[in-house]
Amino acid sequence: MAMSKLRRREALWFYLFVSPWVIGFLVFLLGPMISSIYLSLTDWDSFTPPKWVGLQNYVKLLTDDPVFWKALGNTFHYAAISVPLGLLVGLWLANLLNKQVRGRKVFRTLIYLPTLVPLVAAAMVFRVVLAPSGPFNDVLGLVGISGPQWLLDPSWVKYALILLSVWGAGSATVLLLAAMKGIPRELYEAAEVDGAGPVRQFWSITVPHLTPVIFFNLVMGLIAAFQVFSQVYILTPKASQPGTYNASQTMVPYLFDQAFSYYHMGYASAISWLLFAVILVFTLLAFRTTRRWVFYETEVK
Repeated sequence: MAMSKLRRREALWFYLFVSPWVIGFLVFLLGPMISSIYLSLTDWDSFTPPKWVGLQNYVKLLTDDPVFWKALGNTFHYAAISVPLGLLVGLWLANLLNKQVRGRKVFRTLIYLPTLVPLVAAAMVFRVVLAPSGPFNDVLGLVGISGPQWLLDPSWVKYALILLSVWGAGSATVLLLAAMKGIPRELYEAAEVDGAGPVRQFWSITVPHLTPVIFFNLVMGLIAAFQVFSQVYILTPKASQPGTYNASQTMVPYLFDQAFSYYHMGYASAISWLLFAVILVFTLLAFRTTRRWVFYETEVK
């Protein structure tokens, strides 16, 4: 009887402490998600009552909206380059910072600092750095390269956004560096006895042990890349450079324009669910490939 009373009291405290999260989830996440599903099937401008149109928004997006396909293609382009490049840069930096060199703590701090800078501030800095007569083109000029107009040329604006994404690779670097510290030293000592050099040790010992962290960074990077917004919105203002803006238009800025510039709330809701479907498909594909390349030390196969 006493134990049952104690368990009831523990259960009461559990529900009491978890209730803020449950209420927040239901009110601020699940509720709006269900509402957006309904709104995606309506024509709504946020001022008048929604008008039911069924699947018309989805049909229009998929068959009669070239800007949607342009934004989707740009998003794929951005994700296909920025995510693998960010992983490679993070892995390279983590391997360098794992060396026993003087001042490595300072270097670790400097590499992680860009992730602490607010994205809006970083984008504003990049507007200056990538200006036609900015510092980046000045450095290219020192080696005889005529730098492009990064933010004004439709052919180069996507690569400017990719540069900004790679600049913030410090977060992935820290996770990979922490994983490297957890690799048993005995494995490297055994490899040295067998005559394996540094390169062989890196590919046969370090990389396999890092694959769980690489997989985590891959999934999180894909999700973030498909939802890129602030960089596009700040670096390519639509009012002044419409051609450049369309060349760098991605899914979330397009959704934002439809919702808050043209007040097509139902149409924007349909875009959001199509984007959700795309992210879900690529995430599931990433999970399906884990058995082929992700190594878990404690996993029994």
